[in-house]
Order: sequence, then C-alpha cells, then structure tokens
Amino acid sequence: MSNTDLEDDLRGTFDRAAASVPPATGLTERATTGARQAQRRTWIISGAAAVAVAAVAVVGFSLGGGNSPSQPPVAGGQAPVATPSVQAPPSAESVAGTWRPVQMAGLTSLKAERPDDPVIEFRADGTWTGSDGCNGLQGTYTIGQRGEFTAKAGLQRLIGCDNVPHTAVLEGAKRITLDTDTLKFFGADGRELASYARAR
Repeated sequence: MSNTDLEDDLRGTFDRAAASVPPATGLTERATTGARQAQRRTWIISGAAAVAVAAVAVVGFSLGGGNSPSQPPVAGGQAPVATPSVQAPPSAESVAGTWRPVQMAGLTSLKAERPDDPVIEFRADGTWTGSDGCNGLQGTYTIGQRGEFTAKAGLQRLIGCDNVPHTAVLEGAKRITLDTDTLKFFGADGRELASYARAR
C-alpha cells in the first residue's frame, strides 16, 4: 500500500468517527460560562479573605488600645480603679525641720522688715525653737495619733517689733495637718489659725 492510499484510508476513518459523534451545540458558550463562574468564585474568595484580614486588624487594634500606652492586665478582667492617696497623720518625725509662716489669721504683715527671719524649727524630740522676727523662742510640743496638738512656750525675750505671733498660734492650736511641705494649725473650733511652708 502506498503512502497516498494509507493517508486516504486514515482520512476516511477520521471522517466516519467524526460523523458518529453527536453535534455539541453551545460548547463554546458553556466553556465561557464555566470560566466566568470560576472567576466569580475566585473574586468572592479573595473578597472574603480581605474582609477577614481587615477584621483581624481592627480587633487587634482595639485590643491593643490603638496608639495609647498599654495597660497591665488586671486580675478578673476588671478595669483598674484609681486609689486615692491617704495622707499619714503627722508625727514628731514628719514635722521635724524649719518652717516659715505663709498665712496667719488676723495678720497681714508677714512680709514686713524684721531683724530676724520669723521661723519655727521643730525637733523630733518634742522641742521647738525659733524667732518671731525680734525675739528668740523655744518650748515643747506633742502630737497625737490623729494630729492632736499641744504646745507650751518657754522663757523668751520681749523686744518689741512687728512680731510674728508663733507662740499664740502654737499655744492656741489643738490639731495640725501635714500635706507634703505644708503644715497647718487649727483651733478648738476647727478654724485654721496658720499655715507654714517647709523652709528646710
């Protein structure tokens, strides 16, 4: 058999096989539709993934507190509660030091010129000394557990000038308070007699 006869025989076989296959209508259309559906599924999956990533980022930002500094975890999941600072009652040790008057009831001339600096010095042993601006002062004092206060003045000189009445404040005070570097004296009626600032 020659090559030409073989080619004719094969061509005839392919033609008979093609004639026996039923015609496929809309094959191109079905292939295009399938491709479109596959592309649509890809878009949906990609969109869902993007939404999930955004949600995780938002939750992480919220849990992290945004740009604010992170708070330490609290036991029980409750928010931390600010605890007010409690001022310890004054004692001989805490008031020990030198104090200058800032305000005194009935006295408006604390800044007047005086020979000496009008200060009081409390010692932890229960004694005090100082100057009213002209005269040297000294005495004793006691402080109770809740700030109760008593003081006595000892002998002093009596040089007259625009004196600062430390002695009257100390002997009239029944209670004191100490807030950082401010010492206040109160009378029996609760009225503030004087306020002192720590000098050293």
